[in-house]
Amino acid sequence: MRHSRVKTWVTVGAVGTVAALALAGCGAGGSGGSASGDKVVNVLMVNNPPMVDLQKLTADNFTKQTGIKVNYTVLPENDVRAKISSEFSAQAGQYDVATISNYEVPFYAKNGWLLSLDDSVKKDKTFDQSDILPAMTKALTGSDGHLYAEPFYGESSFLMYRTDVFQQAGLTMPANPTWQEVADLAAKADGAQPGMKGICLRGQPGWGEIFAPLTTVVNTFGGTWWDKDWTAQVDAQPFEDATNFYVDLVKAHGEAGASQAGFTECLNDLEQGKVAMWYDSTAAAGSLEGSDSPVAGKIGYVPAPVDKTKSSGWLYTWAFSIEKAAKHATAAEKFIEWASSKKYEELVGSKIGWASVPAGKRSSLYENPDYQKAAGAFYQQTVDAIKSVDPSDPGVQPRPAPGVQFVAIPEFSDMATQVSQDVSSAIAGQTTVDAALQKGQELAQKVGDKYKK
Repeated sequence: MRHSRVKTWVTVGAVGTVAALALAGCGAGGSGGSASGDKVVNVLMVNNPPMVDLQKLTADNFTKQTGIKVNYTVLPENDVRAKISSEFSAQAGQYDVATISNYEVPFYAKNGWLLSLDDSVKKDKTFDQSDILPAMTKALTGSDGHLYAEPFYGESSFLMYRTDVFQQAGLTMPANPTWQEVADLAAKADGAQPGMKGICLRGQPGWGEIFAPLTTVVNTFGGTWWDKDWTAQVDAQPFEDATNFYVDLVKAHGEAGASQAGFTECLNDLEQGKVAMWYDSTAAAGSLEGSDSPVAGKIGYVPAPVDKTKSSGWLYTWAFSIEKAAKHATAAEKFIEWASSKKYEELVGSKIGWASVPAGKRSSLYENPDYQKAAGAFYQQTVDAIKSVDPSDPGVQPRPAPGVQFVAIPEFSDMATQVSQDVSSAIAGQTTVDAALQKGQELAQKVGDKYKK
């Protein structure tokens, strides 16, 4: 069952391996690494639900068809980010393929840590790069014009809510809600059912955890990490207003254990009826509408809440890339061509359910009648959210670097993670937002000063 599967993934699925007997077959020509005839590929990836499905489908499909055995190492988000950074910077060659994002691609490519996928795309005539959403191809292309990763799934963000709970409580969700309207609704939905809280918002430390949604709130409240001249703005009024709003909302009407809740915890809370709303990734909808989800058909989806901007959703993709020091580059190319293909989407649709297809990357999926029927509650909202994003202009003022829920510089991840620890502590009541942002301002200014020079 999908609900049970997600619970298992959260609690015990930290590291997993899929292996199958190698059958006869060989890979297509690669752009590096070992020669054709590779029969193994080592993959390091995040433990999100679509990757759990990928593990289940690999042996009986990819391995059976190609003879290539896939060894998966699967870790929670914060852990996998740290391991991938260490692996790729050292060019250790322990892993051939890893899930990275549109945040890492630009500087990983600039540092020479990735293999280009240009030749691979040209050789595989069935892959159809033109079908990949332009925003995703652009996000995974280096400054040198070469393609360095292929999306497994893409996402923006939107607000999810229990339509049945809202109806019973006499509440109406606006078609394009403001954050203040969401806060008011959270207060009214709090306690609508026994043990139910009004909203779930990530509070877990990590630049890709709490600061993914929180930075979108900062943007739409008029804030930014740095102004166009690299002067830090973390302790400026808009940033402070947004962070206080977010922290106050989750403390007053948010989920239990909010300071340690990330994507996975909020997904479980909404599925299990512990919260009435959740603002997060559009990719969550596939799990919520899965055939065995207890809330399938009971969730409504509306655009990311706003304040001073017209839209505020983020843009993100978990994508597969090949380490330049990969020992099995030919097999790695074949794996990526399969995992990011139309054929794989069709496989998930037939074996698991069309609502669970890793979406947000191919135009053709949104024209597929089977997908439209299964994902009718959310597919158009997902496309609209992705198309509404402008990473070069996500707020109300010019930025020194692109990015919506992150700033596309290498230093951002470490700096924002440090700040996130104090903001998370503020949610837990161990410090104040003012104290957290004062420390954050000092950290951000050190980074800004480097770029000013």
